[in-house]
Amino acid sequence: MTSLNEQLPPASGAAGAAGVAAREAVAPRGRRRYSADLSALGEPALWGFGGALALGIIMIALFLMVVLYNGATTFWPKPIERVELTDGTVLAGVERRGTIFRPDLARLEPEVRETVQENDGFAYRTLYQTANFDLYGDDFRWVADFEIADVTRPAEFYYFERQVWGVFVGRIAGMQVNGVAMEYDPAVFRREQAAARERFREIRRLERNDIGRINNLIERERLNQRRAILRQGEEAAAPTIAQSQERIAELQAEFQVLQARVNEIRALDRGFRVTLEEVGGRQIEPEMSQIVRYFAANDLSWAQKLGIYVSRWGEFVSAEPREANTQGGVLPAIFGTVAMTLLMVIFVAPFGVITALYLREYAKQGRITSIVRISVNNLAGVPSIVYGVFGLGFFAYTMGGTIDQLFYPENLPNPTFGKGGILWASLTLALLTVPVVIVATEEALAAVPRSMREGSLACGASKWQTIRYVVLPKALPGIMTGMILAMARGAGEVAPLMLVGVVKLAPALPIDGFYPFIHLDRSFMHLGFHIFDVGFQSRNSEAGKPMVFVTTLLLLTLIVIMNATAIIVRNRLKRKYATGQF
Repeated sequence: MTSLNEQLPPASGAAGAAGVAAREAVAPRGRRRYSADLSALGEPALWGFGGALALGIIMIALFLMVVLYNGATTFWPKPIERVELTDGTVLAGVERRGTIFRPDLARLEPEVRETVQENDGFAYRTLYQTANFDLYGDDFRWVADFEIADVTRPAEFYYFERQVWGVFVGRIAGMQVNGVAMEYDPAVFRREQAAARERFREIRRLERNDIGRINNLIERERLNQRRAILRQGEEAAAPTIAQSQERIAELQAEFQVLQARVNEIRALDRGFRVTLEEVGGRQIEPEMSQIVRYFAANDLSWAQKLGIYVSRWGEFVSAEPREANTQGGVLPAIFGTVAMTLLMVIFVAPFGVITALYLREYAKQGRITSIVRISVNNLAGVPSIVYGVFGLGFFAYTMGGTIDQLFYPENLPNPTFGKGGILWASLTLALLTVPVVIVATEEALAAVPRSMREGSLACGASKWQTIRYVVLPKALPGIMTGMILAMARGAGEVAPLMLVGVVKLAPALPIDGFYPFIHLDRSFMHLGFHIFDVGFQSRNSEAGKPMVFVTTLLLLTLIVIMNATAIIVRNRLKRKYATGQF
């Protein structure tokens, strides 16, 4: 590091000697002059800027590491421990986490109290997932180290993931095959459980596809009758109603056939059961079809653990949630998040680009235009929940209510569009993110050289032709940057969605095989709200905590994928208009 004095050229002669003496008199050699020189060079500010950047990167990296570690390890199978306590109680469960705590010394035995006092009054305790909620009324239990007499890992303990009641931890005491009780046979149980799960899926297919189609057609016929009565009156609509009733009778006969098939499968399914026994000896007999997955947690090879891990991830991204969203998959939430974000982009792109084009290319630059720009910038700072209230009041209640009265009077008083739905949620988030698109588009338009506009106009092109064929293509990469920022913000917003369409559980997707196939009026699930619901609204926060991390990891991954796709398109546009190649 050189000081300012060292950077000056060497002096010569009497004048040089006098200059050196003057400098030394004004700023004698020492620490104070060195600090002044650093301030002049900006070194302290540079260190501060670099340190702030490094701190921000470290914080982001730590956050991502915590999410990645907890999310990636959630589905890895863990061993089951049989814990015998000093009071004779026995429990079995999966160790989840541990913490240091301060026990109540007055309730401890004298020898335990002395040990705890030697550790300054602190002790260590472990949280076990004991599961078996239908028997215990709870899923977890804290156990202090001084309460434990012995810990083992028996090979006969199984970990069962059930369709209802959550996880069960225990042994297999027996089973029933076609109503006949028999001893547990691993090969037979594996075969019959797979067949039972296939019967369960067949029932789901019948109920949701075939029976769901019939129910949809019956509901349409009922609405057609009500529509005819409203338009023609009861007497004039009598022939239409009679014809509709005949059609309903045919549909109901078809429904009875399908329902009989479902009942037949369920009756068969009740003959295939498994007897599960918890560590204390109590037993339950669920149907095999209710066992989603099971494994001997203490007798798994590394390859088997990897298979279970991959299977759980596959279920997570392709199945519906179960057990109050704390287990199963999040496919409806993935679909809802992606569909809502894409709809938002479709709505926000034209409004944002057209507004920016008018402000930059057509509007007279003056006080009113400046006020509009300031207002647009201020809109970006409005809390998102305010947009949610506006969306609920204007889109859902006002616009949706009007649409229902004009086009769906037969559905009233049940609203169709007069409630929260994916359409109103997308429009609300479009309003939320349109300032970002406007600002980014204006900056991109301003970056196009004026000479290109003038050259195009000089060649005889109109103003619109110049904007369409010269300005917009050159500004497209900047416009795409605004879209990327809008997608990143819109995909992660939760507060406004809670008012305009997102729900805890939406079994019916906005797109299905029933006319009109795309149902923009339906409520939907969202990964951001799913994180909030599982982490803070479930009956057991400990049971939902693993799903919080893994859903957060999935949401971040989806946002990265969508943004990366937009960035790739933007870069290709840059290359196209910079080199003429695509």
